[in-house]
Amino acid sequence: MDLGLGDKTALVTGGGGRIGSEDCETLAAEGAEIVVLDVDQDGAETVADGIEDDGGTAHAVECDLTDREDVATTIEAIREETGGIDVLVNNAGMVDARARVENFEDDIWERDLAVNLTGSYNVTREVFPAMCERGWGRIVTMSSMAGWQGGFGQISYSATKAALIGFGKTLALEGAQSGVTSNVVAPSIVVGALADLPPEQLEEVDEHFARIAKATPMRQLGREEDVANLVTYLASEQSSYITGQVVGVTGGIDLFSF
Repeated sequence: MDLGLGDKTALVTGGGGRIGSEDCETLAAEGAEIVVLDVDQDGAETVADGIEDDGGTAHAVECDLTDREDVATTIEAIREETGGIDVLVNNAGMVDARARVENFEDDIWERDLAVNLTGSYNVTREVFPAMCERGWGRIVTMSSMAGWQGGFGQISYSATKAALIGFGKTLALEGAQSGVTSNVVAPSIVVGALADLPPEQLEEVDEHFARIAKATPMRQLGREEDVANLVTYLASEQSSYITGQVVGVTGGIDLFSF
């Protein structure tokens, strides 16, 4: 299937990270020109160089999504270099804090709100109007199962990821008559090669991961490519009648089972 991305430019925030880099590489494999945007310039360059080595086109761009002026200047420079952004993947996010709400640190709450939620807002507001003017655009925003169901000790992460669901649905409404779709991807635990291990072996590596794998109907955790394949489809021409949806990449853990 031709996904129709050969003449598109895709910007992935947090593109130097584990899931973001997989998104970049999968989109590039479909022919898209990639903007790897990350606060870590070295990480962005590593991903962009890998795409270029494989014959694709990629740009490594450093940007602090929490700084609106930096975002505005950066997006304008990207627009001048590439001709415009057709696909935006709001992937950047922080997920390293864990504490009960009474012990949660205020500065971590503010940081996660700034990066996970306001960062997505800052970049989207710079990209969305031009998509609507051109009559074509795809926005894919990364939420989480924690945004659907909460996450013990993850008050800031869960709250921001839940907010991104409403964020993505609102963009779907606002872009619906302008050829711009907006969808939300909600993964469960993504662990790369560890997903190949059955729960019994995984328990020897990480008891937390093993417990979640045992509770998952498919009895395994997710891989980065599971997420990236969905992101790429939602970014494509073939997904033109899909908008405002929240799609889980979960192995069925969100299902009610007896």
